[in-house]
Amino acid sequence: MTSVFDFSAVSLAGQPVDLAQYHDKVLLIVNTASACGFTPQYTGLEKLHERFGPQGFEVLGFPCNQFGAQEPGTAEEIGAFCETKYAVTFPLFAKIDVNGAAAHPLYQFLKASAPGLLGTQAIKWNFTKFLVRRDGTVAHRYGPMTKPEEIAPDIEVLLQSAAG
Repeated sequence: MTSVFDFSAVSLAGQPVDLAQYHDKVLLIVNTASACGFTPQYTGLEKLHERFGPQGFEVLGFPCNQFGAQEPGTAEEIGAFCETKYAVTFPLFAKIDVNGAAAHPLYQFLKASAPGLLGTQAIKWNFTKFLVRRDGTVAHRYGPMTKPEEIAPDIEVLLQSAAG
């Protein structure tokens, strides 16, 4: 696999989604959780989605329960929480693993493409973010402490470049 667009995932509604449908868009892929100290980042992610969406940008949220069991809910509960508490309109996917033997293939690709601090591949916590160019390759990896609004300048650069 050479790009994010080579993968598919299951939507929060249970439908298969070919990520190739996001070809030519700049993406921010985030592992999310509803009961995490970083959960308020949903607000910033939604603001990025609204601000840059018309320019060819998309946030993709992947709920994950691997860190402190902070995403215990069903798909319906996750969707309702995100909609009512944070007015999320960006796509959310079915709960996945991001680490270990059962890690989703997309996350295996993301981690290999953009290792973390000291070359480690493992995701350390919820709200780790991957910024993806229009060609589906990974431009940057951001830790959970990086607020969505801090990523805006990098998104602008990728949106302005032809290759993204």
